[in-house]
Amino acid sequence: MIMAASQRARNSELKQSETWKRHIIRQLKYRNRTQTSVFQDLIESYHSLLEKSKQRALITKGILGSGSRPSLSEDSLTSLKTTTGELAYQVVELQQRIQLKEVTLDEQHTKLYEVQNHLSVLASEHSVLQERVVEVQTRNRLLKQEYDSLLEQHQNMERTYRQEKLRSSEILENMIGPKQQAAVRMNHRNEKRVRAREASLHKELQMAASKNVNIEESGNVSPPKPSSPKRDSSQRLERSHGPLFRSASATSPRIISSIRGLFERKMRGKSVCRSEEDLYIPLGVCLVARVPTKAIFTVDAHELGINAVRFSTSSNLLATGGTDRVIKLWGIEAGTLQNRGTLDGSNEGITSIEFDPTGTQILAASYDKSALFWRLEDSVPKVTLTGHSRKVTAARFKYSQRQVVTGSADRTVKIWDLQRAACIQTIEVLSFCSDVVCSEYLIISSHYDRKIRFWDSRAGTCTQEVPLQGRVTSLDLCPNHRQLLSCSRDDILQLVDLRKSNDRVAFRAEGFKCGSDSTKAIFSPDGSFLAAGSADGAVYIWNVSTGNLEKRLPDMHRASISAVAWSLSGEYVVSVDKSRRAVLWSDI
Repeated sequence: MIMAASQRARNSELKQSETWKRHIIRQLKYRNRTQTSVFQDLIESYHSLLEKSKQRALITKGILGSGSRPSLSEDSLTSLKTTTGELAYQVVELQQRIQLKEVTLDEQHTKLYEVQNHLSVLASEHSVLQERVVEVQTRNRLLKQEYDSLLEQHQNMERTYRQEKLRSSEILENMIGPKQQAAVRMNHRNEKRVRAREASLHKELQMAASKNVNIEESGNVSPPKPSSPKRDSSQRLERSHGPLFRSASATSPRIISSIRGLFERKMRGKSVCRSEEDLYIPLGVCLVARVPTKAIFTVDAHELGINAVRFSTSSNLLATGGTDRVIKLWGIEAGTLQNRGTLDGSNEGITSIEFDPTGTQILAASYDKSALFWRLEDSVPKVTLTGHSRKVTAARFKYSQRQVVTGSADRTVKIWDLQRAACIQTIEVLSFCSDVVCSEYLIISSHYDRKIRFWDSRAGTCTQEVPLQGRVTSLDLCPNHRQLLSCSRDDILQLVDLRKSNDRVAFRAEGFKCGSDSTKAIFSPDGSFLAAGSADGAVYIWNVSTGNLEKRLPDMHRASISAVAWSLSGEYVVSVDKSRRAVLWSDI
């Protein structure tokens, strides 16, 4: 057993020693291959030299051994020496080349070591960057989760806000409804009283008209016999005019005109409210608008360009607003424009003008991010509405006259309470707002993104969009509020039927060109014609019923026309341009 164990131990030792030897042999062979591959050309040259030297040695031995030709042996010996010298020189050269190769190899080894060190540094930096990437990804995931939660909270809050806003509007309507009904009932009763008073006065006038009154030259009136109160009132009327006439009838036109003036002073529309803001003066009605044919007056109305013009309800007063920051009032007298005053208070240029239905108050929009409200008797604004972040392009009265709607370049439309001078609602309108028009609960806005949008002011939501082919510059409502007029930069006026918004009529004309992003187009007061100013300085008038160009009024403006206005009586048209000129047109 011991012998067998010792034998196995010796066998294992022999195997280990053989394994170790084989490993060393493999390593030596590998080193030989790697080192000889670099000097393979030198080794081959060396072997060829050895073969040549062996051959020459054999040749030399053969020559010396024969001894038959000593002359040849000397020559061969000489050539052999020469060849040996050459070979020795070649060996020296090869040795030098070997040394150069060894130097180059050392340099390459050094560079390889440096590259390996740099690679290890880059690998460590790469691992550090990978760790940072993992950290950033983890933070991004956390931020994304936080953003999603905040977005969900924002959506919930916005939903709640809209619901509360809708609820508040409903509550406000519920509060206002009974008050409006009470006001309607009160106005109805007052109207009945006024009509009864008018009927009684009419009867008195008829009674007075049936009797002639003789007035003596001395001016003394014979006293009539006592009679009824109706007869007393007629006697009072006769005494009031007695000293002015030799003889007169109760049906005299001057008496009737004085009575009519009395009624006009007493009646103020359907409301008898004494508050100045609630007074409603009946508007004149234009039965047929007259198309102007010639310019009857021109004036340089401002120091800089004019942006807006508007007639009051009286038709003999108009206002112009310009880049020089003021609004000027003009009266029409004998076919001329006479300056009636100036309204100051804006810090920058005026962009739009609007009269209230009474013709005693003016609302204007301004480049200074505000809208301003004046009374005609005051030259400074009574109210300034601030809250927009960019220029205000349009300002309009709502039907209540206590509220104002403004549109701005900051992509919002705001509704304001004039009494509090505060914004009560803001509507995000998605694009630069160039103009607005409104009714009681509907706001229509025009935009630079080539769209007209309809908004429900109660909910603040867009109910409809009408796309156009160009940037929209202005809007105007027909007097019966059944049609909407738009002007756009594609040089086309579009007439939209509000009852059927898909029904549209386009108005074009050769030579007509929309001159700016704020060019205004308007209806005539009877809704039969459209008017707009062109970049060529001419006023173009179209017939709504035929769709054709009715009139072109040229040669009076030196620059692009920015706005036109048509008097409520239908007699006059005023156009203004960027070179501060205002032109009064008429057919008289």
